[in-house]
Amino acid sequence: MPVFTDHLEVKPIDRLECEDLLLNVHYAKRWPSVTYRFGLFRNGVLEGCVTYGSPPSSTLRKGIAGDIYKPNVLELNRLVLYSNFKNDASFLIGKSLKLLSLAGNFIVVSFADTSKGHVGKVYQATNFKYYGLSAKRTDWKVKGMEHKHGQTISDEFRGKPERSKLMREKYGDDFYLESRPRKHRYIKVVGTKGFRARVLKKIKYKEAPYPKECDSKNTEA
Repeated sequence: MPVFTDHLEVKPIDRLECEDLLLNVHYAKRWPSVTYRFGLFRNGVLEGCVTYGSPPSSTLRKGIAGDIYKPNVLELNRLVLYSNFKNDASFLIGKSLKLLSLAGNFIVVSFADTSKGHVGKVYQATNFKYYGLSAKRTDWKVKGMEHKHGQTISDEFRGKPERSKLMREKYGDDFYLESRPRKHRYIKVVGTKGFRARVLKKIKYKEAPYPKECDSKNTEA
């Protein structure tokens, strides 16, 4: 009796192809900054996607390896699958990084959300280096809209001076600040051998052992 195996393929996709995954399936339900998009296809059917874009924080882009490498920093900002078959996520990330390296030299940073119980197993499986927890931060919140991402709330008055003052004027006591759970920070350098060697010597964070499942219980700010 013949044995049939799934055919998996990772390739670039357009915005429309990943829209449902990002806006309806991923828990953030918010469109991030996206420069590169890659889809995982099983037997020709889209099963998931991973996206890479410029981090919104200029401090983060500069802080990894200095001003000289600031333009090379990308964030792996979404990884989402319809069905979480074993090894699909690591297969998608691994293949997408190889495709990304064909486009240029990049410093890829990604974060595992401790508030969701994530420690970054998929990044460990794809040989990212681990650089500890993100800095302590606070998020903007509005009572009754806690389901919205903090960045979505702050975007309401984007580009306007004294945004927090405007938020308080509009929402009053319903506007408040909440400590953001710290996240596990992972970095992968892709591109030419020379670029990878130079950047790894310049990274300002201290490399640390991979965190384990139990480590995530005490990582909130």
